[in-house]
This record gives sequence, structure tokens and C-alpha cells, in this order.
Amino acid sequence: MNVGCCGVNFGSLSSSIAALRFPNWPRSLSFSSRTLIPFSSLSTPTPMDSSPQPTKPWLLVGLGNPGKKFNGTRHNVGFEMIDAIAEAEGISISSVSFKALFGKGIKFCGGQRFDVATAQELECFIGNVPVMLAKPQTFMNVSGESVGAIVSYYKIPLNQVLMIFDDLDLPFAKLRLLPKGGHGGHNGMRSVIDHFKGSRDFPRLRIGIGRPPGKMFTANFVLSPFNKQEREELDFAFQKGVEAVRILLLEGFNKSASFVNSAKSLEQHSQ
Repeated sequence: MNVGCCGVNFGSLSSSIAALRFPNWPRSLSFSSRTLIPFSSLSTPTPMDSSPQPTKPWLLVGLGNPGKKFNGTRHNVGFEMIDAIAEAEGISISSVSFKALFGKGIKFCGGQRFDVATAQELECFIGNVPVMLAKPQTFMNVSGESVGAIVSYYKIPLNQVLMIFDDLDLPFAKLRLLPKGGHGGHNGMRSVIDHFKGSRDFPRLRIGIGRPPGKMFTANFVLSPFNKQEREELDFAFQKGVEAVRILLLEGFNKSASFVNSAKSLEQHSQ
């Protein structure tokens, strides 16, 4: 987003904030144009994790197929999980970079932090952890072209790349968080691993879509939409997934995996 799109004079805004919050400061003392403004200081503080902030951002990637005809299908639950995270954290993912819909450097970034002079270079934040969100637009089977380019450009450690995708071998709407593993026959994950030079050492959040009924072809099943009951169950799972991502980033993998892998389904929760 262009910082100046709204015609705001941020230099004057910074000085005004300083005068209001620190009336005893000398008038000659002013913020430079590159001052980092922690927005949490301008509003009610929220609890932050005390663990050190990573030097590189986390990359959260949801896999799916681009185009309206694939919206709301089983193969696109990775996209939907990224959308749920973005909505919950106030992150826009409307820009296009690295053959992906991309979320990075958005003004305010969920209200966490904002640098007046270099806003377009800042990551968004979840809690105190920088993140980037991506939905590759290359089509599922070549997702690695996009993901590999992002990881290479930003030099992101693979243990800070969370891949989110559909899984036929999990019961419907069941989540499973793993620290590493193979592609399990998933062509999108196969492409990602190939572009990671064969490395499988990165976390992944699998979202169960169940098995095709009867003699239905798998290819037709993964591109089929959800019925009303399935949609309710899936939306509940997305809520759990959003919380799991927050725990992962702020408290670590083990706590997040424990939360995810022991989470109850909507049906169990309502009993």
C-alpha cells in the first residue's frame, strides 16, 4: 500500500503524537522520518510472548488452485485457511508477488507495528512475530515454483515455513500439525519438496477432506464443493487452525501440535 495514498503527513502526525503523550519533552526533540512507532503503545497493551523475535519472518503458505471455478472446493482448503488467518489478524493478501497472492508490508499490519519511512518493506505481525502469507497462483501441481522463489529471495529457514494443504487420509475437518514429512501423494507438496532441493524438514498443517464416496474418482472428489454441514464443520476447523498458528508462532511447535492434535471436532464439541 502506498503510505501517502491518504494524504497523511506522517512527520506532523509523529510530532503531534509525541506532544500529546510526552508534553514535557523539549519542542526541539522530534521523531525522525524513520522512527518506528509501536502502535501497541497508542492503544490498550496486549500480552506478548516473551520469547525472542525471529530475525526472519515466518512464511505461511496455503496450497490450492487459482480461479473462481476452484473456489470452495476440497483441494483449496489451504487457500481458505490462509484467508481465515488473514481475516483474523487484519492482514491483506491482495498483492501479487512470486506468482502468488501475497501478504507483506501492509499499512498497520493488524495494528502491531508501522514504520513511516519503510512501510512497504515491513512484514506483517502476529503478536510480536513477523509473518508473510502466500497463496501460490501457479496451479497446485507446480506450487513449488512460487514457494521456492519466496523462500530463496527472503532466505527464510525451512523450519519457519508452514505449509497448509488438504489431506485425503485424514477424517473430514480433522487438523494435524507435523514438524516434517513426505508429500504423501499430494502433488502440490511434491512440487514444494522438489524446489526445496528434496528437503522435507519443514512444518505442515494438514486439513482432512476425507475419502471419496463409493467409486468416485479422487480427481473429481478433490475438486468438488462442500455441502452445508461440511461447511459448518470446516469453518469450525479453520477457527482451530487460526488459534494453532498463533500458538505455533508465539509459544512453539510442541504446544501448537498438542493443541491441534487433541482438538475436538464440531460434533464432539457440541455434545
